[in-house]
Amino acid sequence: MGLIKGLSFSLSRAVGISGLKNKIARKTGIPTTRQGLERKIGASVLNAATGKKRKRR
Repeated sequence: MGLIKGLSFSLSRAVGISGLKNKIARKTGIPTTRQGLERKIGASVLNAATGKKRKRR
């Protein structure tokens, strides 16, 4: 356990990797997380199967 409860340290955030990945994902429209990729691929498959585009929120 850490010394202070609720406080955590992330090396990738400190170095700036997370911010860079975020910036790339926003510019390209391709998510860099596994969950984001699964959602995007799933939506594409559904759109192809139904021939419809879902409304974006």
